[in-house]
Amino acid sequence: MSDTSGTTLEPTAAAAPTSAAASSANDTILLIHGLWMTPRSWEHWVERYTKAGQTVLAPAWPGLDADVEALRNDPSPIEGQGIDEIVDHYDRIIRSLDKPPIIIGHSFGGAITQRLVDRGLGAAAVAIDSAPVKGVLKLPVSTLKSNFPVLSNPANRKRALMLTEKQFHDIFASALSEEDSSKAYERYAVPGSGRMVFQAAFANFNPKAHKINFANDDRAPLLFIAGGADVLVPPTLNQSNAKLYLESKAIVAYKEFPGRCHFICGQQGWEEVADFALEWAKSPRRTGI
Repeated sequence: MSDTSGTTLEPTAAAAPTSAAASSANDTILLIHGLWMTPRSWEHWVERYTKAGQTVLAPAWPGLDADVEALRNDPSPIEGQGIDEIVDHYDRIIRSLDKPPIIIGHSFGGAITQRLVDRGLGAAAVAIDSAPVKGVLKLPVSTLKSNFPVLSNPANRKRALMLTEKQFHDIFASALSEEDSSKAYERYAVPGSGRMVFQAAFANFNPKAHKINFANDDRAPLLFIAGGADVLVPPTLNQSNAKLYLESKAIVAYKEFPGRCHFICGQQGWEEVADFALEWAKSPRRTGI
């Protein structure tokens, strides 16, 4: 894998999903949100994909099927959430569908997406600014620093933790102005499960935790999308994650968008990311790294 910042490591063009090719078939798209977010974070993507003729599902993690404001007032449903329980939750949803969906996940949702395709689920998958899974051994300093407020206190394992407005700007929305970051915080941010942060951080020390068979030849094609300005999940982290899949004959690809922070799915220009993800997932010409 070479460094092609701002370009894709596979040749498929990023046509808008409103093109005839993308709208010709109705696919089901399953959107999986990340930590400190709810399905509300996908509101613009749902509208865009629906207008493009797709069937769009954006189910919440267990316990997060409430309004943002309600979860801030009572975060108890979030306390103790675990990665395996969330993966199993989406597993059941996907198996209940008439046909395999395109799975698109952001942040922790990207890690969940990886777990799901390893189980043989999905027609194609896109992991955007994906949280690392077991096997990604070297975490960047910026990632460790971003998670320090949670990991610094073992008691946080059992807590639901809310980022401060400053932490949200520094970690999630660093490429946004303070005003725009504040608006995004008020609209989307909810407490997150400390247990999940600890599970992901120490997965490499637990033989049973967050494990993926990277040599799985039968999984769906998988695209990693990285934001060039993401400090929580820098491009190098997504590149390292994608490289692990080179053990497999199944397709894995990588695309980097310069100047995009971890709030890539809501940052100005999110339409380009949404269009690229859908076109790649639907294209019969997609190739791997």
